[in-house]
Amino acid sequence: MLQFALDFHLDLKTLLDALTDSLTGLMTIPIVLGCTRAVYRGLEDLVITGRTMDWLNDMKSNIWAFPRGIERDGAAGANSIRWISKYGSVGVSGWDVGIADGMNEQGLFANLLYLVETQYPTPTDSRQTLCLSLWAQYMLDNFATVSEAVAAISAERNSEGTGQEPFDVVPAISPDGKPGTIHLSLSDASGDSAIIEYVEGKLMIHHSPDYQVMTNSPIYSQQMALNEYWRSVGGTTMLPGTNRAADRFVRASFYINAIPKTADAIEGVAGVFSVIRNASVPMGISTPDQPNISSTIWRTVADHKNNRYFFESVRSPNVFWVNLNNLDFTAGSPVKKLTLTDGSVFAGDTSAQFQPTEPMKFLQVNP
Repeated sequence: MLQFALDFHLDLKTLLDALTDSLTGLMTIPIVLGCTRAVYRGLEDLVITGRTMDWLNDMKSNIWAFPRGIERDGAAGANSIRWISKYGSVGVSGWDVGIADGMNEQGLFANLLYLVETQYPTPTDSRQTLCLSLWAQYMLDNFATVSEAVAAISAERNSEGTGQEPFDVVPAISPDGKPGTIHLSLSDASGDSAIIEYVEGKLMIHHSPDYQVMTNSPIYSQQMALNEYWRSVGGTTMLPGTNRAADRFVRASFYINAIPKTADAIEGVAGVFSVIRNASVPMGISTPDQPNISSTIWRTVADHKNNRYFFESVRSPNVFWVNLNNLDFTAGSPVKKLTLTDGSVFAGDTSAQFQPTEPMKFLQVNP
């Protein structure tokens, strides 16, 4: 009995310490914007990642298809990094000035999620710059796997896991006036995963297949501490049920590993959709002491093995998908767009319904 009491006291202290850190941060947050992302690893190399996009306003999202061979710059002034895209990709835009979520033809999936604690480094003349609007697209253009991406942006790591990437990410204000405090998640066809954050101006990379779930505040190390407590409680006993980011993290972490392991892609996609819907914030929900908490506006699911990218708007009756294998990503082929903002309703594979369009004009900043 004494040992039980000691163990309970230690577990409770861990939870209270993590909660204290989280709540201290929350008291200073004027805007809370949510998203949830979870990676499912099934049987026979089936890997599926799902995410929700939670935002205060309509982001005027459309789906874009980019071929290989596009010349880009970092849209961040004279010192912008420049590159030519190695891989074709499909992504969901925000206001058609940046990609918030996307998948490339090699199965790399990139997601931007809100993190109010983000503090970007001060740009210096010694490093190139990259506007936040292109952060996810840079990953999709250049890398086939999470390991490749992490290796490319990492310098030598110290004992705390911090380092410097070859460019500075420069924040931008969204078209609806919200600050661009964002962190980035990556997952790939092998089931590997990385969470990339800027904390106190330093790059933090959490790289492991074990990092399946990501939400918003607090920073990722504190999210994991909270999750460890709830693992000891057991998800079949009790799970936190609010729309706070920490609670969504715990629910998604439990359910993404509790749903059946399958090799059937249809069953796997259905399971992942069920998990991220469980972590979604219903339309119009508000919290008295957090009046700006965001409702889920759309969801995506990436089937890494079969190169299918699913999209679900909360205002549409259908889930539809894009089979990346049916798109022409040949260098020199046109940029294409599937327009969602004109009220069209889609179903099934929409690969053939993309239309040629002018290249995206990514949001620019001048540091």
